[in-house]
Amino acid sequence: MTPQDRFVIVAPVLRDVHLLRRDLAGMTLAGYPGLADPCNAIVPFCKYETIHFARFVVLEDNTLQERAAYPQLLRYKEPIYLCFMVDCDDSACDLLSQIARECPRLHEIFEYCGLDRTGNLAEWMQAHRVRPSTSYVNWIGRTVTQAREEAKLHAELRKALPNCDAGEPQALLSQLRGQVSPELTSPAPTPLSWRVRNLVHFYAPLVAAALCLLLFPLLTLALLVAGLAMFVVALRRHEQSDPIIDWPPPPALIAQLCKGEHHAVTNQYTAIGSAKPGRFRGTLQLAIFYALDWVARHICTHGRLGRISTIHFAHWIYLDNRRRGFFCSNYDGGHEAYMDDFINKAGFGLNFAFSDAIGYPGTDWLFAKGAWREQEFKRFQRRHQITTDAWYKAYPGLTAHDLARNSRIRNGFEKRSMSDDEIRRWLAEI
Repeated sequence: MTPQDRFVIVAPVLRDVHLLRRDLAGMTLAGYPGLADPCNAIVPFCKYETIHFARFVVLEDNTLQERAAYPQLLRYKEPIYLCFMVDCDDSACDLLSQIARECPRLHEIFEYCGLDRTGNLAEWMQAHRVRPSTSYVNWIGRTVTQAREEAKLHAELRKALPNCDAGEPQALLSQLRGQVSPELTSPAPTPLSWRVRNLVHFYAPLVAAALCLLLFPLLTLALLVAGLAMFVVALRRHEQSDPIIDWPPPPALIAQLCKGEHHAVTNQYTAIGSAKPGRFRGTLQLAIFYALDWVARHICTHGRLGRISTIHFAHWIYLDNRRRGFFCSNYDGGHEAYMDDFINKAGFGLNFAFSDAIGYPGTDWLFAKGAWREQEFKRFQRRHQITTDAWYKAYPGLTAHDLARNSRIRNGFEKRSMSDDEIRRWLAEI
């Protein structure tokens, strides 16, 4: 299995942001705002067969005025950032170095962020690389090559199926295998270093908790009870004292966002905002993000984030010493359906992930209300959403559902033997 990796480059914009946006717009397809030309001159994404998704986005926060409800934050003047993000197979470090070496015009883009004309692009990018607090991958181990080859296999089987005249399932399967000869790359062995890191990440919190209970059972239980009581009191106090901010998003912002959506079956989403100040909120959110990252890395690894199956990749990233953060995702379907999916299937998850953001609808005990205040939540997320300047997907036209179905088709095609019922179910997938 080849695991997925990512790199996220974030640097403050020091020159004219309007000229930067103009140059980024030059990477996109004519008539499709925000949709990157796979063969654009700055970063020809189509050359790199390990890239799943990529984006350039100017992180210009339109919601800093909401900080007026928290005077302690007003003394900070936050910069505008440029973010370059790539989700890829195998080593992101190797890919970053390759892109820096083979894409000299990328140097021109990062000059807006202070890169010297004679500076080393690879070293500069590594120096401005940030680590997401939490990342989610729809299907860990499914590579770009696999997605493309399995889509091709599905297309060839659909084309061959009407030409088969066998009536019995076994004979029909034999005919299909005789007519279709796909090139399917065998999975690479899982890197040992990744296995070790993953095991350590999985067991570390479990072992730590078990040792505390075994070595100091009474003290651990006492601390848990006392800590839980203090947490409940502090949480309720903060929830009841949080200012209510429920401003409608400007119509011009909605119009601009809609221009970059619905170009294909998959869409992009980027949002930025300020975190509520205070040690309690900051510590709670760090703990929540650690738990979410653990679940995404070890539990939700095969097609679903809770009950949601439309997200390909998602990342939560802090900025400005955790005073702000941004979230980005790649999802199937329309924006309204995406939000409804979250509200109806994982509203409590939204509360966990975003309730520390200024302007988030008020929660009760963290679980209740919040995202279930549907219209208030939808105004909140649109208000904080920003346009993605250039966005790339390696397998356009394929949803997460399509990718999972194509993998099942491949598994059936390569399986040594199937019963008649298994063959019928497999044919229905085609």
